[in-house]
Amino acid sequence: MSMPVFSFSFSFAFAVLAGLFDVAANLASSKSNGFNHRGWGALSIVLVLAAFALLAQAVKGMELAIAYAVLGATGIFGTAISGRLLLGQRLKPIGWIGLCLIFGAVLVLHTA
Repeated sequence: MSMPVFSFSFSFAFAVLAGLFDVAANLASSKSNGFNHRGWGALSIVLVLAAFALLAQAVKGMELAIAYAVLGATGIFGTAISGRLLLGQRLKPIGWIGLCLIFGAVLVLHTA
């Protein structure tokens, strides 16, 4: 089997970057107040499109299931961290355990 255009590490980076764009899209969507602020709503849509464009690049060098899991995990971590830093939200200890389990699952997928 020949190596795809992008190496696996670039693909992983694209998947993580897609997750970060997804987090930014969620934050912009939140700021749009139900899309009442159209600028934030439009930014949210553009960021989601960018996230999926990056995901499309990621799947050139890795399985879709793995790329989407990396995007999802990055989104979960990013949302938890953003919620803490920007909105003052706090996770309970069980939430941190859940994040660690997600991180471990993505590591296993990444090395599979």
